[in-house]
Amino acid sequence: MRERFTIQDWASDERPREKFITRGAESLSDAELLAILIRAGNKDENAIELGRKILRAAGNCLNSLKKFTYNDLKRFRGVGPGKALSILAAFELGRRCEIEGAQQQPQIYSSHQAAAVAVPMLCHLQHEECWVLFLNKSNRLIGKERISSGGIDATVVDVRVILRLALEKNSCRIILVHNHPSGNRIPGETDKLQTIKLKNGAAVCEIQLVDHIIVAGNDYFSFADEGLL
Repeated sequence: MRERFTIQDWASDERPREKFITRGAESLSDAELLAILIRAGNKDENAIELGRKILRAAGNCLNSLKKFTYNDLKRFRGVGPGKALSILAAFELGRRCEIEGAQQQPQIYSSHQAAAVAVPMLCHLQHEECWVLFLNKSNRLIGKERISSGGIDATVVDVRVILRLALEKNSCRIILVHNHPSGNRIPGETDKLQTIKLKNGAAVCEIQLVDHIIVAGNDYFSFADEGLL
């Protein structure tokens, strides 16, 4: 019968928490960081071994792990509601840090700068969402709003809602943003038709559609860059 050693049996400077304190977070492996979140393993695995198992299920890829749902995590023996929520909360805090950093971008003059705002918001989603970035005359980002949330391959662009919000915010330039959960950044015919419809409607209100950004994972497609506006 295999003798089981817990993390408490290890030398103190090799335990994840103590190692974090004495050597810094960067000294820990992904499994060790997960072990701090889940705190304890199960009767056959310590916290680090359980962390490794979870990572293997995600292909040893943190970008894949952050897409795990509450129920995905609960399938691992030893991961109860508290541990699952701790992992989800850690990824959500990381996501919000990325968004907060992007929000500090004062002005948007290129698709790259627009993507810096849009990608952190949408890259992790498994369903489509449509957002609009609102700019003033100086191309300064003055707000952003989610317009709709759809299924895995469709979302709705409501021109009237977008224009109403733009007028309320005194925005004279807008950037349409939505994601493709499939990872394919190429726009479909519906994407193109919705873009033209919004562009024409915005022009009536003297509002410029500056770009339409499609987020596909960490990649993106820009209608403006491709000459489609």
